[in-house]
Amino acid sequence: MAAQLLVLCCAFWAVSFPAVKGLEMIGRLRTPENGSVFFAAACVCLRFAIAAVAVALFAWRRLRGMTRLEWKQGLGLGVLGSLGLLLQVDGMAYTQASTSAFLTQGYCVWLPLWVAFRHRRFPSWIVLTASAMVLVGGAVLSGVSWERPTLGRGEWETLACSVAFTGQILWLERPEFRGNDVFRFSTVMFAVLALATLPLALATAQRPSDLLTVFASPPAMVLIGVLVVFCTLVAFLLANRWQPEVPATEAGLLYSTEPVFTAALGLGLPGWISQWSGIEYANERLTWNLVIGGGLVLAANAWLQLGQASQDPAAAPAAHETPVGGGRGKTMSDER
Repeated sequence: MAAQLLVLCCAFWAVSFPAVKGLEMIGRLRTPENGSVFFAAACVCLRFAIAAVAVALFAWRRLRGMTRLEWKQGLGLGVLGSLGLLLQVDGMAYTQASTSAFLTQGYCVWLPLWVAFRHRRFPSWIVLTASAMVLVGGAVLSGVSWERPTLGRGEWETLACSVAFTGQILWLERPEFRGNDVFRFSTVMFAVLALATLPLALATAQRPSDLLTVFASPPAMVLIGVLVVFCTLVAFLLANRWQPEVPATEAGLLYSTEPVFTAALGLGLPGWISQWSGIEYANERLTWNLVIGGGLVLAANAWLQLGQASQDPAAAPAAHETPVGGGRGKTMSDER
């Protein structure tokens, strides 16, 4: 159940890559004098400010019982998430959506390394094999050049964001947060994400009014609505509740399905966005990279879900000491 819901979250998060790319292109048409950092900060700020207000209105009675640990959990998730999303969204202006989606999955490497360091033992060969399959599949999926691999600003920023998202995954499953209410700490998380990026948006705007006008068009509002409803409220609340039910290493591998969904959506969604938004955002093409790379990523996750991951001695402790959600309402990882 938890694994399937996390994969569903990835499908929703995958929509955010072409949606954010489209928003950035719309923003450049409306305020061309602004830079990529402004568009990244403005997008994250607006998206999570709306989400915070929506959750607060929906669960306002529950918010009155906010505990110190729920404040702490939401604050940590918000700080790490704001750092990761700013790097991811700005990096997306300098690389393809599918490449960004792949590099974001760097936590497939960081998480097993952290678990190995923490427990002073290597992850099992099952997790290592699945991680290798994900990395190779993701690289094929995004069309990495094996002869002359190069990393530009977009790629480096996206790798850095994956480190922040790794911290978010690990923070979510801390044992001290067991039993926290998902609506309470998610509200804090969304609010922190909005407040943390607001000063940067204002500081990098050519005019303070740009923050209000950059996305003030019907196409931009539609994309923001999609980001808020599906990629934020639904995806993050589900992930915040169910991610602590699986080991951190397995969660990271499940999240690796996101670039597969992103690549599939890239075949048609950019062109559809272009038709009604007035931008020139070309579709990606169906290639053997998508078939082979996506197949490897999906095969790696099928390998885990056949019950092999449960035999991983390094991941198991993480699962048991973290059920931070066990049966109540609860927490998350990125996004993304």
